[in-house]
Order: sequence, then C-alpha cells, then structure tokens
Amino acid sequence: MILEARDLAIGYRNRVVGRGLEVALGSGEVRALLGPNGGGKTTLLKTLLGLIPPLGGEVRIAGQALSRLSVQERARLIAYVPQVHAGAFAFMVEDLVLMGRSAHADLLSQPSARDRQAAMEMIARLGISHLAQRPYTMISGGERQLVLIARALAQEPRIVVFDEPTASLDFGNQGKVMREIRALAEAGLGVIFSTHDPNHAMRYADQAMLIRDGTCMANGPCREVLTRQMLELLYQARVETIESDAARVFLPS
Repeated sequence: MILEARDLAIGYRNRVVGRGLEVALGSGEVRALLGPNGGGKTTLLKTLLGLIPPLGGEVRIAGQALSRLSVQERARLIAYVPQVHAGAFAFMVEDLVLMGRSAHADLLSQPSARDRQAAMEMIARLGISHLAQRPYTMISGGERQLVLIARALAQEPRIVVFDEPTASLDFGNQGKVMREIRALAEAGLGVIFSTHDPNHAMRYADQAMLIRDGTCMANGPCREVLTRQMLELLYQARVETIESDAARVFLPS
C-alpha cells in the first residue's frame, strides 16, 4: 500500500470529528469517499494530506510516517486537486501548472528548463496545450479543473487527492474529469476523491468508503458497498436502483 491510515481520529483542537477510521490505497487504485455534508469527508482528506494533524492514529505514505516528512517531501508523494474555482489572480495557465514544480526546487530558485518541460508535458497530457498562454481566470470551469490536475501531476506524486472534482461542472466536463481520474490510476497512481454522486463512484472507483457523523459505515469494493440499502442509511433518504449485468445506477427517490 502506498497510503495507509490506521485507527485514525480526526478533527480540530476542541472538536473530534471522527474516530476509528481506516484507509488503505494501493498503486493503480481509485477510492471514492462518500457521505453527507458535515460527515467528516473534508476533514479526513485534510488529515491524509497532512494539512491538519491526526488526533490519534497514524498516516503513512510509501511506508513513512507522514508526520516525519517535510512539506516538500510530502509534495513529492501526494498532490491535492481542490474544487474548481475562478482564481483571484490572472496567472497564465503555463505558469500556474509550473507552480507544481516547487516540490522539486528550492523556495527562492527560478524554474529550470526541466521544470518548464515537465509542466508543458502535463499540459499536453491533459489536452490543454492550446490554453497554455491563456489567463486561468478566462477559461471555463472544466478547463480550470484540468489545469489544476496538470499542476498536481507536475509534482510527479504517487498519490492524487481530489475534493469533489466535479462540483459546479456541467455534464460534459464531469465526464471528462472523471475519465482523467481513471486514467491516472491506469498510469499507476493512487487516487482518492470525495463525491456526492454514487454513480461516479460506481463507474470510476475500485473501492468506496461511506462516512456519516465521523463514522465509517462501510469500506470495500464498490459493487459490495454501494447498494440501495447502504445509500439510504448513509443519506437518510430513499434511493432507487436501476441494475443490469453491466451497470448499477442510483437515483434519488
């Protein structure tokens, strides 16, 4: 496993959000994290990223305790793709992706030719070379999400964490981003993403973890975990299921 969290307690100084959480992620695997708002998904992701310390238990990446790694060492192992946003500054797409190379450089050093090459390779991989000299603030939401993915990949990590990657995206761009998540796993990376859409988890993830009120309700292969009964317990709402040999689709009732 390239990422493991054992008996994890998560939260903040004066508030425990969840306890007894276990996460395991292998190379080439996609794990989906589902649950209602306020259930602990974002807090768990921040803990796995090292943005907030665990209240108990331990997170290990590539066999090393996360707490013992420097910020730069973490950035070489795990990358974060936040929810798409408009951005406050009109950075050129190429420059924004180039920021991902800071994991491989000294704080005050200028980007090297290798850094620029790596950034452009990631831009090309995501099919957005035509946007390289466009301001990030002047491109569409789906294009911005692809830019953020390119920036994360420029770090050359082993794990990529997505926080609701399709939030605010239109139907077409949702599919484009989710297909790219699957492609990352096929290239050997480990991927974790949070989502409110069980259909995205069912189609693009290998494993699913269901969290409510800081408690893991189920954790395992999507086909076993994502059932009508479990989703109704998770969201406290009725769910309809359309199923065939090839697919299982969930609809709110």
